[in-house]
Amino acid sequence: MAQLKQDPHRLRDEREKVLEVAIGREVRAYRRQLGITVADLAGLTGLSIGMLSKIENGNTSPSLTTLQTLANALSVPLTSFFRRFEEHRGAMHTKAGQGVEIEREGTRAGHQYNLLGHIGANASGVMVEPYLITLSEESDVFPTFQHGGIETIYMLEGELQYRHSDTLYHLKPGDTLFFDADAPHGPEILTKLPARYLSIIAYPQNT
Repeated sequence: MAQLKQDPHRLRDEREKVLEVAIGREVRAYRRQLGITVADLAGLTGLSIGMLSKIENGNTSPSLTTLQTLANALSVPLTSFFRRFEEHRGAMHTKAGQGVEIEREGTRAGHQYNLLGHIGANASGVMVEPYLITLSEESDVFPTFQHGGIETIYMLEGELQYRHSDTLYHLKPGDTLFFDADAPHGPEILTKLPARYLSIIAYPQNT
């Protein structure tokens, strides 16, 4: 069985919820951006290596004077150390039947796309577009969609032959197809209609 690097059910350590850890992460990030070591930063600030290590690991609550000293040494505003602590984390709840029907670039006739939610710029650096796609008797087949990112398809209803690159996959309810979306892909043979599936596309924020 493959081992995942992240446990999606892991409860964060209580320390990660407090201001000290948020500050420590920012200090470490700005130090690394400058390409300097903890010892280098100690030399610039007059703070001990031990104290800096405690600050970066969120094990101590630095005074405003200490934070101002660090801000000056790292050439950043004092407020930048609180950036992640104050950052809003968004969520979107879409009730059944309330997804927004849209036309995506390259949408074919009879392909109904319902966008199930959207969160803009976020701390993960990843954009995710979840769609509910419905194909009917009037739907075109189009096996040559291409776009950036990774796509996951989860079949809900009906059956179809879905092409990815040079391979056809027979998808039935409960089947999943996970693939590099830069290769040509799309439904090629509509076996049993109507067909409905979830399509979740993920790509880097900066593309």
